[in-house]
Amino acid sequence: MADYLYGINPISEALSGQGRAPQELVVARGKQSPRLQALIEQAQGVDIPIRQRERRDLDRLAGHDQHQGVLLRLEPFRYADLKSLLARWRQSGRPAFFLLLDGITDPHNLGAMIRSAEVAGCHGVILAKDRSCPVTPVVEKTAAGALSHLPLCQVTNLARTLEQLQQENVWCYGLAGEEGAQSLYQSDLRGDVALVVGSEGKGLRPNVRKHCDGLLAIPMRGQVNSLNASVAAAVALFEVVRQGEGR
Repeated sequence: MADYLYGINPISEALSGQGRAPQELVVARGKQSPRLQALIEQAQGVDIPIRQRERRDLDRLAGHDQHQGVLLRLEPFRYADLKSLLARWRQSGRPAFFLLLDGITDPHNLGAMIRSAEVAGCHGVILAKDRSCPVTPVVEKTAAGALSHLPLCQVTNLARTLEQLQQENVWCYGLAGEEGAQSLYQSDLRGDVALVVGSEGKGLRPNVRKHCDGLLAIPMRGQVNSLNASVAAAVALFEVVRQGEGR
């Protein structure tokens, strides 16, 4: 089954980025808004075929009616491998900066984390193959075009991947709220760093937790003692950015 990206802004990013190749722009019949007309011209500029179809056809292809009258058919998603992520880091001339995800199953959370990681300047996002959400149109729309610029790597064994990063002298820190975790704001996160975020419900799996160099906690001041996984990831990512100005 083909993958369709929907929404004017995500499609515009996909047409201008380096992500998976666009194959066809599908536009609802009828009068187009100026924004949609600009998108059509953008697609024409990069030689993407354009086809008009009835709006009900777009509803069926997208699975809903919140597509803004346009869909972009994409080639199947291709995950990067760890070797290419490491090469991207070395070529950047900056300290290593990776985000690892352990069991993120909610597509909105996954998309939001990918978006935060790209904005924060990560070299790549790595996720476990099992118990993880695949890349779907919801993920790509929530990521707001970030997957066109940021590689996503899927690995079979996240603990082994942590060992590989540590062999490259990358310090790996897991986000955890339990007693004994060090405050995020009292930790030295300069240099080569990888952050590991666990699932929305159970957090990091024991074997992944055991392979982290340290555990970090975000200080809480209110009565609710936890954050949404994507919010926690964003807070931690930008603390790394704050500490490493000019990374």
